[in-house]
Amino acid sequence: MRCLIQRVSEASVTVDGAVIGQIGQGLLILVCAMDGDDEAAGQKLATKISKLRIFRDDDGRMNKSVTDIGGSCLIVSQFTLAADTSRGNRPGFSTAAAPDVGQALYDKFCDQMRALDLPVETGEFGADMKVALVNDGPVTIWMDSDT
Repeated sequence: MRCLIQRVSEASVTVDGAVIGQIGQGLLILVCAMDGDDEAAGQKLATKISKLRIFRDDDGRMNKSVTDIGGSCLIVSQFTLAADTSRGNRPGFSTAAAPDVGQALYDKFCDQMRALDLPVETGEFGADMKVALVNDGPVTIWMDSDT
């Protein structure tokens, strides 16, 4: 599983002109299930992300997690994180999980984050989404479940 995590002051996702998910301070997590992923991959990432110390403490150091600050998570599916740009000019996405598998793993990942007592808002799997965010820092971190 692959995630791109952004520390945000606020973030929202809109589908067909309607805001379907929004948060204040917390994490925008773009998620891609990769071919061969399973629920354990999602659990590994959920646990790691919930403890990731990228929020400032009183001394201005990145020493607090989203849990520590009482933040929220906006989780958005994004199969384009599987892009293979090694050949030509058009990315390939063959390493992404099949859509039915990807959706099941995305839904499970969201549930795994909720099980860690994090408030979770979501996008809509497979929809044409507009994501707005204020990246705080900016802080953007790439994570894979196999690393």
